[in-house]
Amino acid sequence: MKYSEFYSFFPCFIALLFSLSLAASAHNHHEHFLHCLSHHISNTSSISNIIYTPINPSYASILNSTIMNSQFAIPPFTPKPLVIITPFNASEVEATVICSKKYGLQIRTRSGGHDAAGLSYLSPVPYVILDLRNLRSVEVDVEDKTAWVQAGATLGEVYFRIFEKSSTLGFSAGFFYTIGVGGHFSGGGFGILLRKYGLAADNILDAHIVDAKGRFLDRKSMGEDLFWAIRGGGAASFGVVLAWKIRLVPVPPKLTTFSVVRDLEKPETKKLVHQWQYVANKFDEDMLFFVRIQTANSTSKGNTKPVLQAYFVAVFLGKVEKLLPLIQESFPKLGLVKEDCVEISWIQAIVLYTGFPLGTPPNVLLDRSKPQGRPRSFVEKSDFVQEPIQEDVLEKAWKRLYEEEVGIAALRLFPFGAKLSEIPESEIPFPHRAGNLYAIDYIVTWDDDGNATATKRHWDWIRSVHAYMTPYVSKNPRGAYLNFRDLDLGRNNDNGTTSYAQASTWGRCYFKNNFDRLVHVKTKVDPTNFFRNEQSIPSLPLRQKKGGGKESWRSQPSTLVWAIVDKLISNYF
Repeated sequence: MKYSEFYSFFPCFIALLFSLSLAASAHNHHEHFLHCLSHHISNTSSISNIIYTPINPSYASILNSTIMNSQFAIPPFTPKPLVIITPFNASEVEATVICSKKYGLQIRTRSGGHDAAGLSYLSPVPYVILDLRNLRSVEVDVEDKTAWVQAGATLGEVYFRIFEKSSTLGFSAGFFYTIGVGGHFSGGGFGILLRKYGLAADNILDAHIVDAKGRFLDRKSMGEDLFWAIRGGGAASFGVVLAWKIRLVPVPPKLTTFSVVRDLEKPETKKLVHQWQYVANKFDEDMLFFVRIQTANSTSKGNTKPVLQAYFVAVFLGKVEKLLPLIQESFPKLGLVKEDCVEISWIQAIVLYTGFPLGTPPNVLLDRSKPQGRPRSFVEKSDFVQEPIQEDVLEKAWKRLYEEEVGIAALRLFPFGAKLSEIPESEIPFPHRAGNLYAIDYIVTWDDDGNATATKRHWDWIRSVHAYMTPYVSKNPRGAYLNFRDLDLGRNNDNGTTSYAQASTWGRCYFKNNFDRLVHVKTKVDPTNFFRNEQSIPSLPLRQKKGGGKESWRSQPSTLVWAIVDKLISNYF
């Protein structure tokens, strides 16, 4: 074979060898992995209760039970982990990490299954899933105003367990009750209390984690660098978080909320949305006042065309008598009256904004099953706005909602300011603080029947809206929110060889200058880049060994492939 011929064939040859290598070794690794687990878990009788392989009758139900984004449960994404582990204690997690690392298997850690890109249960290389469903206790200390929350708990379970102990304590975290705290807290955590108390990650006091060496660590033993990194930097890059200690925050016995709907085809409503940009981040810290824009069915007789509506929604940590003057002074054209408002408890507000009718009993938050009871898919993207956007630009953006005919598309405008913006951007990895007026959440959801053409249409729609907004949002970098993970920003190489420069393309969008410190922490605590995924923090290349030679990316599990390639090259050249 001529050099030029081999050179042209070489990339395809490498890909083929790599695929064959993975396929051939996967079965052996699977068997060795299980044997390793049995060696490291002292109570061998418990192993059968935590391990699910493809031949287990419960494998499929366990795998699919918390895939909350249904598009990733069907081809071409269909997840096929070699093993699913559902641990009950830290030692079983430690064993999983040790054995996965020993036999070259990746770990995907799943808490609630809401990962926007499916990275908590998908992998392009042989992998196991650590499903934390059995680690979900919530221990509330009312006197100390703290709680220890295991990473497999959902937000609904956290809120309800706090409510059981106190009606005047809460926690600043997200809206939706089936979201798992393991990923949500580690990515930031927006919620109705963020202008008063900051993000969920701003209120983490301690954590338990299993690191890349299989060690159980708390805040003291992990050190402040790692503790900093896992609060907003995505804990999956650094280890497996088992539990969080959270700071509970005071909430009033009654708060006030309203949701006022206006027709966006009316000029006065368009002006209201535009004016909202100038006031929402300046309100008192007790006020969260956001806007949701989406299409709805027309109520006009004979009109089948959907109409655009703007929902002006607020949660105020106080009585209606104090809320009304604030709105009437700063946003009078909304025309808010007392009858638009309702006074409810904090837990009732959580139930309401999670999607249930007013008056639904709070124990509904304990339901961990999939909402709606049918396959549902979603795509989400994010932006941060630093200057008010012109009215005509906003109008062109929301009119694109008409293009999304089958799914339910929406734009959510979420105000910043107050406590969220007072915290320095380097305090935790989440950097989007002072200087941002509000965040935009672009989202489309649809009933998924596996139609690839329809799925592509939904993706094309959200990408087009996001692209249109480019000139009007944050720049250099264009910011993004980690919990709305966006693989369009860039991704790591599947074999773990991603460079710092490559990862910076998406890393700075999420973390700005905090990305550099995250890389430093990652290199220190996981130098071989064991905990990795399509957007994990990369480790810097290993340095020269003292005895000469180098640690390099050839020492990854693909060593066998490269040994074959080296032999072939030496034979030809």
